[in-house]
Amino acid sequence: MHWEDGHFDVSGFREGDIIFQSSLSSQSKAIELATHSRYSHCGIVLKIGKQFYVYEAVGPVRYLPLQEWIALGKGGRYALKRLKNADTILTAEAIGKIRKAGEYFKGKPYDSTFGWGDERIYCSELVHKIYSRALGLEVGKIRRLGDFDLTHPSVREELRERYGENIPLNEPVVSPQDVFESDLLVSVGGNGR
Repeated sequence: MHWEDGHFDVSGFREGDIIFQSSLSSQSKAIELATHSRYSHCGIVLKIGKQFYVYEAVGPVRYLPLQEWIALGKGGRYALKRLKNADTILTAEAIGKIRKAGEYFKGKPYDSTFGWGDERIYCSELVHKIYSRALGLEVGKIRRLGDFDLTHPSVREELRERYGENIPLNEPVVSPQDVFESDLLVSVGGNGR
């Protein structure tokens, strides 16, 4: 998971891993403040051919080469998590189910209002729904928008821009931090802070 002899070492990555970073997007700081997290973005590591990609929701849901995805994060830092019992659960058949569940979302637009519907989707919602629909696993606790810390001025400004004065405090939401803290996952790598 580092540069070695001019090549990016991917030996520590596996399909189905969930990768986290602090995004450089304008909303990133507000997400970090509201969720008390250092991570504002996440995706699922999958292969296309022999190359690793991150399946993510940023604009349209897409695959981005792993190395490029890492480079887009703040300082190139990331954290990597994996299912605790990945060796038994993440079989070739299970990865196939993850891919199939993910295909449903491919190309869907980004959901800047963090709604729970499937028409538009945000990063941690994508990860949560894929694992739930493919394997029946709830990776990350679903909360209400109002459960987050909405007191910081940056957070309030982002909410005002998105919702005006009618903030849907009861909207189901799963944050990158909720996925990161899932009891089903263990840390397997990253280059920290």
